[in-house]
Amino acid sequence: MKLSRPLVALVLAIPIAATAQLARPDSAGKLPLVTYRFPINPGSTTMLTGTMGELRNTHFHAGLDINTPRIGVPVQAAADGYISRATVSFGGYGHALYVTHADGNTTVYAHLDQFKGPLGERILRERYKRKTSEIDLFFTSGEFMVKQGDTLALSGNTGSSGGPHLHFEIRNAANEALNPLIFGFDEVQDHVAPVVHKVAFVTLDASARINDQFGRFEFYPVRSGSTYELPTPILAKGRIGIEVLAIDKMENSRFHYGINTIELKTNSQTLFKQHIRKIPFSQSREILTVMDFKSLVLRGTRYNKLYVDDGNALDFYENSTSTNGVVIDHQPLPLAIALSDFAGNTSTVQMVLTPAMPATLVSMPGTPAEIQAEFFGNILKVTAPAAEGEILVLENVDRKSEVAAAYRSATTATYLVDLRYQLPRKLRTRNDSLDLHLADRVPSNIDYHFFGERMEVKFSKGSLFDTLYLKAKYDTLNGREIFVVGSRTVPLNKPIEVTLQPAHVPANQRAYSVYRQEGSSYTYLGGEWQRQRISFSTRELGTFTLLPDTVPPIIKAVSITGASARFRIRDGLSGIAYFEANIDGQWLLMNYDYKTGIAQSERLEKSKPLKGELEFKVVDNAGNETLFKQKIP
Repeated sequence: MKLSRPLVALVLAIPIAATAQLARPDSAGKLPLVTYRFPINPGSTTMLTGTMGELRNTHFHAGLDINTPRIGVPVQAAADGYISRATVSFGGYGHALYVTHADGNTTVYAHLDQFKGPLGERILRERYKRKTSEIDLFFTSGEFMVKQGDTLALSGNTGSSGGPHLHFEIRNAANEALNPLIFGFDEVQDHVAPVVHKVAFVTLDASARINDQFGRFEFYPVRSGSTYELPTPILAKGRIGIEVLAIDKMENSRFHYGINTIELKTNSQTLFKQHIRKIPFSQSREILTVMDFKSLVLRGTRYNKLYVDDGNALDFYENSTSTNGVVIDHQPLPLAIALSDFAGNTSTVQMVLTPAMPATLVSMPGTPAEIQAEFFGNILKVTAPAAEGEILVLENVDRKSEVAAAYRSATTATYLVDLRYQLPRKLRTRNDSLDLHLADRVPSNIDYHFFGERMEVKFSKGSLFDTLYLKAKYDTLNGREIFVVGSRTVPLNKPIEVTLQPAHVPANQRAYSVYRQEGSSYTYLGGEWQRQRISFSTRELGTFTLLPDTVPPIIKAVSITGASARFRIRDGLSGIAYFEANIDGQWLLMNYDYKTGIAQSERLEKSKPLKGELEFKVVDNAGNETLFKQKIP
């Protein structure tokens, strides 16, 4: 079983006559309507642990997470149909079933416990036949027909699940996730309005200001029931983006949920409206344009932007007169943010943006100890200790230029640099300097090949959501070579290809791999050596280094009997790549839960006990392997 390879796909041939068991379109081409039934304890009020459309770190949540108090709760078919797909994966959805219905929709049931009955036997045989632990099987109509209310499986905690629950989806024929709640499940009761934690304002061009300053600023609203107000006036000028940090709640639940509908209005005019009705899986990563990505990476907070940022091609926005931020000119602008959950419970945030001309002398708390820089789209904001008459010197590749302060306080000077026209590598004031290591502008809409010091980076068209002002740096630290490729606070849409050329090529190249470094933690990325260079693919920018891994994985036998063999396995650095078990030379299926590190055998023929020479091999991503042997009498 190799953890990093794609799942094995299998299409099973079924007699054509069996397809007649499903309804066909009528003479007008319309499919029949289907009434769906709740898949867990139908008729009883339930608790959800997640809803469709929630903002997750790298994707939109595509369905309902239905709480189950334990593993083993019966999962029922939501409607008549046939099982069209079954998957076994150690991550992701774990054990999952897909049932296709007469209306063309498919219901998905994920994180299930082990499959039972004829379907379970079929899956088990195919895993043994192909000698693979993870598998993706496709069936045609007639092989495994189900009726509404049939028990499909038992709920579980397999795959990337944080506790026992059922992940339930309804997908249309275009493989888009629909909100299951539109199908009228009374088991879900919600009479609680969304809760608003913060509102943020961000300047969207160099001339914009919030309370006389450029940047991004967060405010706590004051709550009165389901109405919120900002406690202080907001002075604004220019094009402003608004963001909201909010969650939905349900009664008698400790969990929090996503908000499907958010509307920004002024008087009776809709400026922005986001309404998540369906989620195209092909665009799910564009969630990174919906949230403030820097806040997500640095603090784990998911601010929802109330404007459509560059690179956002999602079809969630309707009835909006302006999707690129609001413009504050000469008149006060009363604004209201309405946040509604699926049940119609609504909270409102009210505020007024008051126009104010940009000032050159402003009130700013604190004094920066040194020169600092922060990126806001195309604008570089630089702050430094103020000195009368001081200028900021930009040292570019072939020239120097000077920038005067955009505004200042008694202790701090703020400079704004438009990176579309200048790309400084170093900033310098009278008493201080800062190396930015900006090396290139990378456009988002073409293939682009960057060559830097001891590195090459290939960006394919669409790898970026927006123009990237690329930071590239080679350095050494404590005898280790460090390669900086961009900033981890800038999102990537598609992977990029990076090639590194270390100054000191290790003699044992096979032991060295690329890792992304975040503080004191390292994430294995791998890489392929060709002569004195190593190439790898990454979907995150940041800091990379080369580390050796010569320590093999650890195998600890938990129990070995004639009924099963159970091990705990782990690897300290590069992680487990694959494992394989045999008994007397015959392949033995091992099920693995990466959350606990437990690998346990499953026999093809349950009546035959394990007997003979058991071998269990575990290999890490660096190629180190450990082999466990034991005779089972």
